[in-house]
Amino acid sequence: MAPSLEEPNEVELSAALKSAPKLVAHEPEHCPGPESQLAGKGDACAGCPNQQICATAPKGPDPDIPVITSKLSGVKHKILILSGKGGVGKSTFTSMLAHAFATGPDTLVGVMDTDICGPSIPKMMGVEQETIHVSGQGWEPVWVTENLGVMSVQFMLPNRDDAVIWRGPKKNGLIKQFLKDVEWGELDYLFVDTPPGTSDEHLSVNALLKESGVDGAVVVTTPQEIALLDVRKEIDFCKKAGIKVLGIVENMSGFVCPKCTKESQIFKASTGGAHKLAKDVGIPYLGAVPLDPRIGMSCDFGESFFDGFPDSPACTALQQVMHNVQTEVQDR
Repeated sequence: MAPSLEEPNEVELSAALKSAPKLVAHEPEHCPGPESQLAGKGDACAGCPNQQICATAPKGPDPDIPVITSKLSGVKHKILILSGKGGVGKSTFTSMLAHAFATGPDTLVGVMDTDICGPSIPKMMGVEQETIHVSGQGWEPVWVTENLGVMSVQFMLPNRDDAVIWRGPKKNGLIKQFLKDVEWGELDYLFVDTPPGTSDEHLSVNALLKESGVDGAVVVTTPQEIALLDVRKEIDFCKKAGIKVLGIVENMSGFVCPKCTKESQIFKASTGGAHKLAKDVGIPYLGAVPLDPRIGMSCDFGESFFDGFPDSPACTALQQVMHNVQTEVQDR
């Protein structure tokens, strides 16, 4: 039980950690997948509410995949940003990582926002009021700087506060359009920001990009075990979907005072945090990014944190993460 804040007794933060929880039940038999010839007919399909839909759906690969592969032929590296948990700062991390890569004037970077119901990348990038320009070649990304482009459903909404109330197929259709119709051109890196979970958007992106080649996924978490619980599921999803995990990043790892720039721990890594998780599951540890309140301010105003506060420890940490990601994709 967590200690009360009103309790007079001191809490020993350096006390021995409890062991990480372990699964006590076996995983159920895995779904054959909607594209399988056994979809809706296998033993695992019995009792599934989608059994009839899967049984009658068209089988085989999507005919648009070769078009997408050709369209993205100029993109050197495609990287997914994942986290099974919401609220870990994944979109914030994506925007800052993109800015970090774009600090190199010769590096062309794109960000595709597949969080259809909660698009926040345009606000963080300062292009929330922009709209999509359609040319003879397709949809043009919205360019934040000369070497940093963004695509998001936010650019298609009549009003900034309009809710996107779509079911899976419509969301999947828009993701396909982002890949098939957007003229990304020649890019060094395309970062795909995803919503929390292991559902429709993740399956669509993986299926549509698999033939064109995905370098892998960067998994984002915070130190607490409550976040790591869902992140473990995300890593398991990557293994089952055949996505290489480039590494894990611990976001909000400590707090940086904006005045003295000293760092202190706020969220205790009760089971060892991302570093121990990386060691346990055998994936690279890309680094830890501390929480600096000026990051939130920069995102609210749509400004680059690297331009406004280059001396922050968070910038140094993000640059280290950037170098580690570069190493992982080059070693691929």
